[in-house]
Amino acid sequence: MTTSLRERAEQATQEVQKILGLSAKEHPKEITDAIEKTIIYALLEERHRCADVAFNYLDEDQVKAKLIAEEIRRVNTVLVSNLSSMR
Repeated sequence: MTTSLRERAEQATQEVQKILGLSAKEHPKEITDAIEKTIIYALLEERHRCADVAFNYLDEDQVKAKLIAEEIRRVNTVLVSNLSSMR
C-alpha cells in the first residue's frame, strides 16, 4: 500500500516529538505541515532537475526530450497548486 506524503509527515512528526520529548498534543499540525511542505519542495526540486537532465542529455532526440521535460514540469505545476492550497 502506498503511503501518502501526509502520512509520512505525520510519522515524522511522531518521531520528532519522541526525540524532543514532546507530548502528542504539542503543535502536531504545525510540525506535520512543515514536514509535508519540506518533502513537497524537495520533490519539486528533484523533478525540475530531472526535467533539465532529460532535456540536456537527449540531444539526439530533442522532441522526446522536450516531451519528457514538459510532462515533468506539468506535474510540478500540479504539485505547486496542491501545496499552495494547503496554506
